[in-house]
Amino acid sequence: MEKFTLEILFQIIGIGSASGLFYNNDALYVIGDNSGFLYEYNMQNQQLQQHALIDNPTQNIPKNLKPDFESLTHHNDTLYVFGSGSTENRNKMIEFDLKNKAVSKKNNLVDLYALMQSFGEIKPEDFNLEGAIFDGENWYLFNRGNGVSNKNTIFTIHAKKLDEEFALISVNYKLPKIKGVRSSFTDAVLVDNKIYFLSTAEDTKSTYDDGEILGSFIGRIDLKTMKIDFTQKITSTNKFEGLTFYKKENNKIEFLLCEDNDTELLETKIYKLTLPIK
Repeated sequence: MEKFTLEILFQIIGIGSASGLFYNNDALYVIGDNSGFLYEYNMQNQQLQQHALIDNPTQNIPKNLKPDFESLTHHNDTLYVFGSGSTENRNKMIEFDLKNKAVSKKNNLVDLYALMQSFGEIKPEDFNLEGAIFDGENWYLFNRGNGVSNKNTIFTIHAKKLDEEFALISVNYKLPKIKGVRSSFTDAVLVDNKIYFLSTAEDTKSTYDDGEILGSFIGRIDLKTMKIDFTQKITSTNKFEGLTFYKKENNKIEFLLCEDNDTELLETKIYKLTLPIK
C-alpha cells in the first residue's frame, strides 16, 4: 500500500499498560490491562479523570488478580469493557454510561467464554480476547492467538445483548509473521463496513507471560466477506494494543493507537497512524 505515517501525538501521565481506546468529541477514553479504572482524557485542556470500573480499584493490580481489561467498544451512549478471559478472574464485562459517567451494569461472561472456547476449539490456556466491536446487532470478539495453537479467531455473536439467545460464528485467520513469529490480534475497530485491526508479534507461547516484542501490523477485513483486504507492518518495536478511529479527510484515514509497555510505569504515549483510503 502507499506510504503510511506513524507519529507520537502526545503523552498522558497517570495511565499505565494502556490496552484499549475510544475517541469521541475531543475526549479519549482509555483502559489499562492492570487497572481497575476507565480513564477519560480531555485532549483540549489536557485534563485526566478516572472512573471506577470495579470495587476498590487501583492503578496497578497484581497480575494474578487483575481483571485484565483488554477490549473497549461502544454503541450509542454506552461503553463496553471486556476482560480477556485468559484466567478465571478475567471474565467481567462492564457497561459504562457515557452520559452519567458511571457504571450501569456489571456482567460475568464465564459461561459465554466457555461456550466460545468449545465452539472455536480453543483450549482455555489459549483463550485471550483482546478486541471487541459492537454495531448494535452483532458483537465481534477477537481472540489473540499468542498461545501454542496460534488461534487468531473472530467470534461473531448475533444478539443485541450478550445474555439473550444468539447465533455464533467463528472464523480463524493466519496473520503475517515477523522473524518466524506469527502476529496475533490485539485490537480492532469498525469504520464504514471495514474492520481495521492491530496485530503484534510477541515471542511467547503463553497468553499469560510476556515475550520479546518483534513489531505490529495494521490490517483491514471486509465485513461482508470477513476476508483480509491488506496488512501493513507499522513498527518493529511497539506492542500496539489499542486502536480507535480519529478522522477521515483528503482520502486519508487517521487512527489513534496506544501501546502496552508491560511495566508499572504510569505513562502512556498516544500515537497517530495515517493511512491512505483505498
